[in-house]
Amino acid sequence: MTRPNRRAFLRSSSAATVLAGVPAWALLEASSAMAQTSTADGTLTAVLNPEPPVLVSFSNTAGTSVTVSSKVLEGLLEYSHDLTPRPQLATSWTVSPDGLEYLFKLREGVKWHDGKPFVAADAAFSILLSKRYHPRGTATFANLAAAEAVDARTLRLKLSKPAPYLLLALSAGETPILPSHRYDAETAVQNPLNAAPIGTGPFRFKQWERGSHIIYERNPDYWQPGKPKVQQLVFRIIPDIAARLNGFQNKSIDLGESSPIPLSEVPKLGAYPHLATSTVGYEDNATITMLEFNLERPVFQKPEVRQAIAHAISREQIRNIAFYGYAVPTVAPVSKSSFPRFHLDVADPYPYDVEKANRLLDAAGYPRKGSAHRFELTIHANPFGEGFKRTAHYVRSALARVGINVIVREQDPGSYVRSVYTDREFDFTVSGVSTMFDPTVGLQRIYWSKSFNTKVPWSNANKYQNPEVDRLLEAAAIETDAARRADLFKQFQAIVVKEIPSIALVQTQNVTVYNKRVDGFNLTAAGLRGNIADVQFKDV
Repeated sequence: MTRPNRRAFLRSSSAATVLAGVPAWALLEASSAMAQTSTADGTLTAVLNPEPPVLVSFSNTAGTSVTVSSKVLEGLLEYSHDLTPRPQLATSWTVSPDGLEYLFKLREGVKWHDGKPFVAADAAFSILLSKRYHPRGTATFANLAAAEAVDARTLRLKLSKPAPYLLLALSAGETPILPSHRYDAETAVQNPLNAAPIGTGPFRFKQWERGSHIIYERNPDYWQPGKPKVQQLVFRIIPDIAARLNGFQNKSIDLGESSPIPLSEVPKLGAYPHLATSTVGYEDNATITMLEFNLERPVFQKPEVRQAIAHAISREQIRNIAFYGYAVPTVAPVSKSSFPRFHLDVADPYPYDVEKANRLLDAAGYPRKGSAHRFELTIHANPFGEGFKRTAHYVRSALARVGINVIVREQDPGSYVRSVYTDREFDFTVSGVSTMFDPTVGLQRIYWSKSFNTKVPWSNANKYQNPEVDRLLEAAAIETDAARRADLFKQFQAIVVKEIPSIALVQTQNVTVYNKRVDGFNLTAAGLRGNIADVQFKDV
């Protein structure tokens, strides 16, 4: 196949990017022809937005980085839809009765894409690297005392305290295993391989043309013979949501995760018999949309102001307006669908009540003066989802009714991270907080005072500090009794639901859009974020 180039990719992106003097039908025909060529030569085309900052996810948890990383780099384990661990690079494992030692037997005959053999030293090195650099590493591996290669095929992890969630933290996207012979721990974040990865996975890196596409090719030496069954995997980077919709319709795009088209258009896909949707494959990534306050701002240090904002917002309106019904309102921050045993089922202490919101703002010392605003705030919208942007605009409208002027800031991912986490030049933000595969790993970082770090994105943006919350989270992190652990999480939620350093709004329901000719992409809890070694084309 002739290697796709930037001009060809951009030319086929969408009729929404029509060139001067070129009719839309000509672009559609070009996209259709490209799709037919891809089908004939075994090219699977997926869409990405936004462009990943890196292609390896050990130090960056941007959603698109996780998606592309896991095709090349693998983990010790993968997980079924109910989060039961299954072998990947590890074939078996045992845990000591006291929960302080894990022993993994590793797969034989696995080679890195550069031909070197995969050994236990690679796994030990990678886990220690994730502990050091991963945004969740300080929480996930807080109790990890040692990671060592017993021999070439045996890995031992020693813990200082139990970590009841640890077996769920070893997926390709969460803890990728890197080639230790190609990395140095001190310079790992700057390693050029982060933009041209070498792994053990079913696909090998071929090309990254920034702003256009990423090309992976089938790994002929993959340890699962005969897999994958597609010859090439192409990720097209398409920021424009209308262009993505057009790509699905004209068959130039096969796959897209995390609601890649306008949710308002999903019910209309029935008009295209080659398209289908799925909400399966997100079980390890339950995401709560939250309003997070910068508690360093004097206005938000007044509980009455946060309470007033909570009263001014309707979760049901957010569900319908921002997510077109593809969300479930929630008061507590732990996902009910993924973790029913941990979720606190509680009534909203600050239900939708505009009059009460006005009274609280008056009492807080911000009375209305005629038609003037009480005060002005800037809200930053997480760029990794159109629903977050729509929620931010809804909040602006809702708070205008109680006299607060809100300016919405929409930024690219890098600028957003700098504004919110590094420079802290924000008042509040609409963001997505994933419970991941366990609240200790996914949620603790949002509320734990020790996770506040201006160098680490997706951490404690609120700068929330509560010693009792810290105690409860730290106790839950090491509690091996399931009932006691659930009670600790519920006590923690009761506090933050009342204090609202952030407001849990809705749990989003992610939608995968796909061409019906594609099969085998959502067989695990990670769905399209897994290695998709089983992906294939089928006759339809």
